[in-house]
Amino acid sequence: MVSPIQRSVQWLRHSPLRSLTAVACVCSAVYWLGIASDRYVSESRLIIQSTSLHSGASLDLGSLISGASGGSRADQLLLREHLRSPDMAEILDAKLGLRAHFSSEGDWFSRLWGAQASREDFSTYYLRRVQVEYDEFAGVLVLKAQAYQPEMAQQINQALVREGERFMNRMAHAIAQDQVTFLEGQVETLNAKVQGSRQALLDFQEKKGLISPEAAAQVIATIVASLQGQLADLQAQRSALQAYLVKDHPNIVLLEQRIAAIEKQMAQEQAKLAAPGGKTLNRTAEAFAQLEMQSRFALDMYKTALTALEQGRLEATRTLKKVSVLQQPNLPQDATEPRRMYTSGVWIVVILLLAGIAHLLLAIVRDHKD
Repeated sequence: MVSPIQRSVQWLRHSPLRSLTAVACVCSAVYWLGIASDRYVSESRLIIQSTSLHSGASLDLGSLISGASGGSRADQLLLREHLRSPDMAEILDAKLGLRAHFSSEGDWFSRLWGAQASREDFSTYYLRRVQVEYDEFAGVLVLKAQAYQPEMAQQINQALVREGERFMNRMAHAIAQDQVTFLEGQVETLNAKVQGSRQALLDFQEKKGLISPEAAAQVIATIVASLQGQLADLQAQRSALQAYLVKDHPNIVLLEQRIAAIEKQMAQEQAKLAAPGGKTLNRTAEAFAQLEMQSRFALDMYKTALTALEQGRLEATRTLKKVSVLQQPNLPQDATEPRRMYTSGVWIVVILLLAGIAHLLLAIVRDHKD
C-alpha cells in the first residue's frame, strides 16, 4: 500500500517542473513567514498652507475634486518630489546614518548591501523604505517611513517633516528675495527718473523766468478782462457824448485817445498769451504742463515702487509656507511590514502562474516534436 506522501514524491519526480515549482513555493513561504525581518512603519500626514498676503488661488481639476486650493496642491506635489529625491536621501543619511542602519540590520534579502553603497543604489533602496504620496481626495501629503527599529522609523519621519518645511520656506524666501532685489533696482531707476524730471522742470523755470506759466497766463487773462471792461465803459461814454457834441470836441478826442491806448494795451497782453508762430505764454504753459505731468507720473511710479518694495521686504522676512502636521510622526508599536500572509500568498500565486505558463510552453514544444 503506497502512502500519500510516497505518491506525492513519485508525482514530483515524474516532472522536474513540478518539483521546481513546489520548492519555489516552499522557499517563498518559509522566507516570508519566518525569515523576512520585521519593519516598523511611522506615518504622518501634513498639508502646506500659504501665509502670503498676495497669494492668488488657482483653480484646476484636482482642486475641484479634492476641495483643496490649486496652489496648495502644487506645493505639496513639489514637496513630494523633493522628499523622494536622492538629495533628501543623502541629507537623512548624514543626519541619521541611514546607510549604517539599513546595511547592519534586517535579513540578507531586505537589507542594504554595503554601508558604502553608491548614490544610485542607496536612492533606489531609500524609495523602497520611504513612501511620500499625495492623497487627491483628502488633499494631504502622506509620509510613511520604514525602519528595522521603531525609534528609527519615527526619527526618519520627523526629519522628513522638518526638512520639508525648511525646503518650502527656503524656496519661498528665495523667490521673495529675488522680487525684493528686482524692486530695489526699479526703485533706484525710478528715483533717477524723478530727479531728472524735477531738474528738467527747474531748468525750464529758470530759462523762462517763470515759476508757473499757468499762473502768469491767468494773471494776463485777468488784466485783459479788466481792460475789456474799461474799454466798454469808455466806448459807452464816447457814444453818449457824440449824441450832443461835435466829433472834434476835446472831451471826445480825449476819450478816443484813452480808447486807443487801452486797445493797444489789450493787443500787447493778448499777444503775450497767443500769437501765430510765436514763443507765446500758451506754448510755454503747454511745455511746462508736459514737464510737470512727466514729473508727477515719475513721482507716482516711484511711490508705487517704494510701497511694493516695503511689502516685498515684509514678505521676505515672514514665513510664507507653513507645513501644518495633521498627524504627528507616530512611534510604531507593532511591525506592520512585511505583510507575511498576503505577500507569501501573492508570491505562491505568481510562482504557480509562471509554472503553468512554462508547462504550457513545454507541452507545445512536445506536440511540435511529435
